[in-house]
Amino acid sequence: MSEGKFAGQVALVTGASRGIGAATAIALAAQGAHVVLTGRDTKALEGVEDTIFQAGGSATIAPVDLVEPDGIARLATALSQRWGKLDIMVINAAILPELTSVADIDQRAFNKALTTNVLATQALIANFDPLLKKSDNARVVGMTTTVAQTPRAYWGAYGATKAAFEVLLDAYAQETAKVSKIRVAIVNPGATRTAMRARAYPGEAPASVKPPEVVAERLVSLLLEDFTTGHRETVNQPA
Repeated sequence: MSEGKFAGQVALVTGASRGIGAATAIALAAQGAHVVLTGRDTKALEGVEDTIFQAGGSATIAPVDLVEPDGIARLATALSQRWGKLDIMVINAAILPELTSVADIDQRAFNKALTTNVLATQALIANFDPLLKKSDNARVVGMTTTVAQTPRAYWGAYGATKAAFEVLLDAYAQETAKVSKIRVAIVNPGATRTAMRARAYPGEAPASVKPPEVVAERLVSLLLEDFTTGHRETVNQPA
């Protein structure tokens, strides 16, 4: 799909195998972006890639476990060699540790969440910053959660990782504001029909919350806007 509002642009979406990441990748490709799909589930990524191809879009799968040492660096090198720039980076991949009291947090699970939600975010910024700076209109979107700023009982582990995630993105927005064209936004998708949500709220009726496609549609609209770096918003449930 050579035509579209993102024609000629390269987008990287982490956690693109399902949920919000998959829906966002499909929506970006529908507008002409070449989307690099990252995630741990190769088969699921291939399914998203097939959906994009069948709709006339363009995508490349890049299976990467964000906790794997040097995985992000290898991905950045490969992307640099093929395209030489990155226009859009959607940082969506995240791990939800078991919901438990702070006193009972499992250290191993917490460390894995910290690695995926925080350390990998810094690694993504560090490795893709040079490619973002080669774009004429670079945008970075990080997907957050309500509990990052409004702590909730038993959500301490996840909320702490996403609070740190937000600090990294906010600081990066300020650091690049006057020295590059990079713009950063933090988006809270709100209650959305995802596998992570189903784990956290097992008794909830899936149809009672919005599908990932609603969030993806808003992200595409935001990426087309001339938003100010450091922008924040929440995607509300449709009326």
